[in-house]
Amino acid sequence: MSEMRRFTDQGAIITGGAAGIGLACAKRLAAEGARVSLWDLDQAALAAAKAEIGASAHSVAVDVTDAEAVVAAAKASAAALGRVDVLVASAGISGPNVPSWEYPLDAWRRVIDINLHGVFHSCRAVVPIMRAAGYGRIVNIASIAGKEGNPNAAAYSASKAAVIGLTKSLGKELADTDIRVNCITPAAVRTAIFAQMTEQHINYMLSKIPLGRFGEVDEIASLVAWLASREASFSTGAVFDISGGRATY
Repeated sequence: MSEMRRFTDQGAIITGGAAGIGLACAKRLAAEGARVSLWDLDQAALAAAKAEIGASAHSVAVDVTDAEAVVAAAKASAAALGRVDVLVASAGISGPNVPSWEYPLDAWRRVIDINLHGVFHSCRAVVPIMRAAGYGRIVNIASIAGKEGNPNAAAYSASKAAVIGLTKSLGKELADTDIRVNCITPAAVRTAIFAQMTEQHINYMLSKIPLGRFGEVDEIASLVAWLASREASFSTGAVFDISGGRATY
């Protein structure tokens, strides 16, 4: 772990912050001095994550598909942290692994609601706070599936492609400010989300990674930490690959 302290006196919101990539990012930002606010639906996981990070961690039990609840959560986080310099939008689900023509409509809506609308709601709630302060860094967690389209994962792939488009639009809209908006497109990272996938789909994803292994959450957190820092001053509306060689563009 780096001994850098790039986030001293900064406040950071991490959606999906109780587990997986979100928790790894929260721990990394906290280790570099940030005060973190974890957003998640799972209150037990939130309590465990707060205990792991330390007493200074703040948490909000919030459903990112509920726009009004997200606005309230943003206000609560800003009050608790004193400021919001960073948003890492990591909350997401995989959805079922079935062909598009067999995809259950309720599952389709649920994946889009969490993976796309949740990111939009989070950005929409936090950007005004950042604009008022004159500074911010937003990192949206997309996926290599959003570039390539994984078979039997149409909703997930479509939602992550949409996150890429949202990131590009928002980055351009805020280009005349000191707010930077970027996204990352990881290949598969072994987290609890794998429990939502079939073994066949997991093997498919692994077969596409030239490095021959899945990513580690701490590897993802390292890239997110740079994008969330002041150092990422000349990148906005951009897509950063962290895919073990899978990405071809």
